[in-house]
Amino acid sequence: MKKILIINPFGIGDVLFTTPVIAALKQQFPESWIAYWSNLRVKPILESNPQISKVFALSRGDLKKIYQESFFKGLWEAFKLFRRIKKEHFDICLDFSLDHRYSLLAKIIGIKKRIGFNYKGRGRFLTDRFDLESYQDKHVVVYYLQLLKFLNIPAKDNNLFLNVLPEDEIKARNILAAAGIEENDCVIGVFPGAGGSWGKDAMVKHWPALKFAQVADKLMVKFGAKVIILGDESERKIAEVVLHAMCDKPIDLVGKIGLDILPAVIKNCNLLITNDGGPMHMAVALGVKTVAVFGPVSEVVYGPYPVSSQHAVLKTDLDCRPCYKNFRLMACDRDKECLKQVSVDAVFDEAVRLLS
Repeated sequence: MKKILIINPFGIGDVLFTTPVIAALKQQFPESWIAYWSNLRVKPILESNPQISKVFALSRGDLKKIYQESFFKGLWEAFKLFRRIKKEHFDICLDFSLDHRYSLLAKIIGIKKRIGFNYKGRGRFLTDRFDLESYQDKHVVVYYLQLLKFLNIPAKDNNLFLNVLPEDEIKARNILAAAGIEENDCVIGVFPGAGGSWGKDAMVKHWPALKFAQVADKLMVKFGAKVIILGDESERKIAEVVLHAMCDKPIDLVGKIGLDILPAVIKNCNLLITNDGGPMHMAVALGVKTVAVFGPVSEVVYGPYPVSSQHAVLKTDLDCRPCYKNFRLMACDRDKECLKQVSVDAVFDEAVRLLS
């Protein structure tokens, strides 16, 4: 039995991008024991995955926050994490972090085969590395799957995977029923925030909140749909704009459900309208139709995957777009014109197409 450690400290989308890799590993090594080293925020979506046996949910970014509160607490948490990972005696690690400190730790604890990307020379502690300047011209999933070549494993299934536990499905249905949603209703999820892994820069990916409200109103009239506004508590201000601007009252679930229940709620939607971000990838993984608005980020690299007519991407092709390149966001001197030029009618028309 092989023991394999997956390292990815990034957000929801990046974590879901690794699920085809995990599926391929399980297909090649059915008896393998796979663990995942992630950040704290994404822990629920990893713990629900039956292909993952253990989750170490404490990234370098999480530890940094603990250190800011207490140096000794941070040191203790880092030591406990190191000890927990070391005692598993992993044979292989696949490191998607682009950070040499993760592969250095893997080397120190004795993982003999360390596979990952050599970005800016940061792959020096890897035993097998793929040279990388940035993700461009093809989807991140394609880059991730390339690492399987070092294990002579073919990638047969490129679909993202997200599991919803039965108990979470029941909780979601109870929440929706309490909000007045019945089994045969047309349910549309609206995510006016998203992009949480970008922190304070997430707003540069957000289509104007008033436009979300206008689309939602038109769809409620057209289909008699029930609209759910989704987001975490940090996105309350954006959501309030949508909630107050809509003519018909939507269902407000902002800050009321965690990442453990969110996939089950999305699964009960007929359509999700969202910005570029983790919720879009969750919907794709769950087989829920999406309409997504993209601004500074390339939809070729970070869009719905695999590409499908069930997932519409709305964008404006300006000469400066995409301005997120080489893992850096350029300063915008056009006041988010690429997002603002995406019209309400364009999003509405795609939503109608997908719901008809």
